[in-house]
Amino acid sequence: MLNSIFVGPTTLPDLILVLLASIVLGVLTAQVFLYKSRHSASFALTLSLLPMTVAVIIMLVNGNVGTGVAVAGAFALVRFRSVPGTAKEIAAIFTSMAIGLALGMGYLGIAALFFLFSSGVTLILTLVNFGAVSRHEKRLKITIPESFNYDGLFDEVFEKYKVKAYLEKIRTTDMGTLFELSYDVTLPEKQVPKAFLDELRTRNGNLNIVIEDFSEKEVL
Repeated sequence: MLNSIFVGPTTLPDLILVLLASIVLGVLTAQVFLYKSRHSASFALTLSLLPMTVAVIIMLVNGNVGTGVAVAGAFALVRFRSVPGTAKEIAAIFTSMAIGLALGMGYLGIAALFFLFSSGVTLILTLVNFGAVSRHEKRLKITIPESFNYDGLFDEVFEKYKVKAYLEKIRTTDMGTLFELSYDVTLPEKQVPKAFLDELRTRNGNLNIVIEDFSEKEVL
């Protein structure tokens, strides 16, 4: 079961078996990693076809160093044309590629076992919401004039509304005439009180205040 099906030159039945296994495992892998995730149809199609593509490439290289170098160069070009994704999307791509590598070398049993194990772990961690940021944790961005002393400027407001705040970043904007303070805050409730925002506005000169959820890309 864990041995390669390639015991000699590749035959047509072996090729068909690898292609069918690649399609089945590719589609199933896409279903698992896209479960409860926002995604595009093109990304789902990519995950479904990636194992088959990688498997065929590995079968074509088959120990040929020159072909391997050419394939590596082609993948490098594709890498620089790609758009960065979330951590989960990157993990899905690597999983699909690993399945394709195993299939391309004829290890159908290893590819199937790896798919079952990785899918089981992924589904369990997804269902238990592993590593998710609390819905009460937000990113708070407050703009103030550069003449204001930001040190402890909003501490009384945070204390009054029982908001835990950590000043994570300070940057200048508008040609250095404004400061943007970025806080990681934990609210006592999911809903942001309007009175809380009103008191912040009275202390920052009624300039911009932005409250947003943490995105996966920010966590990265």
